[in-house]
Amino acid sequence: MEIIQNQYHTKETLYFALTRMFERASYYGFKTLIVLYMVGETLKMERSEALNIYGVFTASLVFSQILGAVLGDLVIGNRRSVILGAILQAIGTFCICIPLTTGLYLGLFLIALGCGFYTPNLISNFGKLYFNKTKLLDSGFTIFHLATNLGSFFGVLLIGYLGDKYGFNFGFILAGVLMLISLIPIVLSKERNFEKTENNRSGLNKRILIIVMAFTLVGLFWGFNDMSYIRNSDLQLQFKELSSSVFPDYFWQVGNSIFFLPISIIAIVLWNKFYSNHFFKIMLGFIFGAIAIGILLLIPEIPTEQHLMIFFISLLFFGIAEVHIAPVIYSILTKYSNPKYLAILIGLTYLPTALISFSFGLFNDKIYDNPILGLKIGIIGMAIIGIGLISFIWWNKKLPTTSA
Repeated sequence: MEIIQNQYHTKETLYFALTRMFERASYYGFKTLIVLYMVGETLKMERSEALNIYGVFTASLVFSQILGAVLGDLVIGNRRSVILGAILQAIGTFCICIPLTTGLYLGLFLIALGCGFYTPNLISNFGKLYFNKTKLLDSGFTIFHLATNLGSFFGVLLIGYLGDKYGFNFGFILAGVLMLISLIPIVLSKERNFEKTENNRSGLNKRILIIVMAFTLVGLFWGFNDMSYIRNSDLQLQFKELSSSVFPDYFWQVGNSIFFLPISIIAIVLWNKFYSNHFFKIMLGFIFGAIAIGILLLIPEIPTEQHLMIFFISLLFFGIAEVHIAPVIYSILTKYSNPKYLAILIGLTYLPTALISFSFGLFNDKIYDNPILGLKIGIIGMAIIGIGLISFIWWNKKLPTTSA
């Protein structure tokens, strides 16, 4: 660990973070309403049909982000892709207001396509702000990730509440307006020609190895987390019923973010002053993830209100784990990639995560009957990777100083 000197965040960091916050508020607010809208009085779909459509929509995001990243890096440029993506998403949410299945399908298509243009290109341009101050990458991307969670937090609360109180169309229109507002910081920011002038002394093969490791680790982290999802969801539903008089229903939709927000602020402050190995942070993420899942084992099959604090402690540890994983992966890609193809690499990060989650999902039938098995697999998997990363860091002590 070393003290960071003469490296500072700029106002562009704030602009990009605000853009992401408004976009995520729009997107997650829309997601809160869409299934309820499909099964509601307007379209009157069967719940199974609505969930299938929603599943196809979310799966399509993996491929749309790869397409948007390729076009952004190689054809139309990253900044133009961000603007195009935001406009497409806004039009998509407005189209859903059309009380026909045609409006629904057109809206979902435009939102998926717009998200593909928007997300990898915005993250890419944000990372490029730090090409010549790479020791601030972890702090910068944690600011960005904090904005993402703030957006989802307020989007779910605001759009979910207003859509429920005043009608779905009101919620969708608000989501579209928020998407258009997200364009304002990007338009205000100056377009810059990003050049990577810091010398990275790592060889090509080593950089490829590090990037592949980053892809694999982020996929495994979320994959093992998914192994505990069935038990976690069951506990969440039970605690929701037990504490209905204490917490409103929408609290449980954003409960994870409540702990992530203060943890992120602490991490931003620390990582703004001190630099340490990316893989050391990821190692801590897996260890805290194993602890978070392990704590769930302390809760009996049928919990009482007395076990609610244990559940919150688990959420706290998972928040610590996430802040050591999600932002740091983007830091690694930014630091070790060719800047011409950074958006493409960021778009591709969703592919191994989806593949690993799908592979682990093949065992969901067994885990559904025995959710404790999923917890044990998650604990063992995260602990093994954490220990393996300790060995990797010990073997490669010079990794933190591979760039100036």
